[in-house]
Amino acid sequence: MKNITQLIAFLCVISVFPLSGQTNQIPEGIELSMKAGNAEELAKHFHNNIELIILETEDVYSRSQAEQIMRRFFLEHKPQAFKIIFDGGKESSQYAIGSLSTPGTVYRVYILIKKQDGIPLIHQLRIEEEDENDQ
Repeated sequence: MKNITQLIAFLCVISVFPLSGQTNQIPEGIELSMKAGNAEELAKHFHNNIELIILETEDVYSRSQAEQIMRRFFLEHKPQAFKIIFDGGKESSQYAIGSLSTPGTVYRVYILIKKQDGIPLIHQLRIEEEDENDQ
């Protein structure tokens, strides 16, 4: 129930942003590092403190802690492909929803990006198993 409530809250937040047909709203390095499973490169796009929700684990972590968690995730779930399904936002806040394919499992990835001093940084990263009905 907690995950459903959080997902609804996340969707409410992103629903205030107009959807766009563009897939280049998020920095290309984020998409490339997700495709490659490269936690070090992905962490370069993290805010100093980032909310990570990965499967059943949720907390706010420092950039270095989040990098280690993502490194472990990528080792356990080797990415085969990553694709942005849609994105949107405005100048100061953007979001993207993507699909991460690994051997045997497809994950839905939600990324919330906010600009800080003009630099887009990931403030929230959510990874959850994709419901078979969503595929």
